[in-house]
Amino acid sequence: MIKVAITDDHPLLLEGLKNILGHSETIDVVECFKNVPEMNAGLAKQEVDILLLDINLAETNSIELIKPLKKKYSSLQIIILSVHNEMPVINSTLAEGALGYIQKNASVSEILEGITTVYAGNRFLCSQTKAVLDKKSTDGLSRVPKLTRREKEILGEASKGLTTNQMAEKLFISPHTVESHRKNLIEKFQTSNLSSAIKLALEYGLIIE
Repeated sequence: MIKVAITDDHPLLLEGLKNILGHSETIDVVECFKNVPEMNAGLAKQEVDILLLDINLAETNSIELIKPLKKKYSSLQIIILSVHNEMPVINSTLAEGALGYIQKNASVSEILEGITTVYAGNRFLCSQTKAVLDKKSTDGLSRVPKLTRREKEILGEASKGLTTNQMAEKLFISPHTVESHRKNLIEKFQTSNLSSAIKLALEYGLIIE
């Protein structure tokens, strides 16, 4: 039996996946987690072969969780469940060590195929995701930018409409430092202004509204 755990903060989807996979004769859903603390505690106690991981959790963007999980549990394979089908997101999850990427509206057969394929040690991409990567577009970002804690703070405060001076006062840094971070963020997101960078960061789940 393939031991599967699911991490998703949407109760209906979590229950739905559990019921779907429960009908398989080769898959055993051993744990369901609603958040990162539950997941960390559960994985420490329960041996798991495959983790189905929601890309956007309330606490964090799951891209940042993949590498630490793989480092801690070397035999664990991760399949990302996502509503995103943008090349930067897909590329980033695979680069961090996920072995599968499945859209949340994928068919049941694709989900089952994905689990068995990844369990065998092979990469699996659902049909929608394959179509995106097959386009091989060179426009825009190829991966989701990696942000520092301070850059995330700047994006978060800027998304609330705070000015440079207001952010500097709130974060206890100089206006010059804020402007430096703004410039770095624009470069990382390859945009012409911070508003566009904020829009992308929200889409990718790097900051929470």
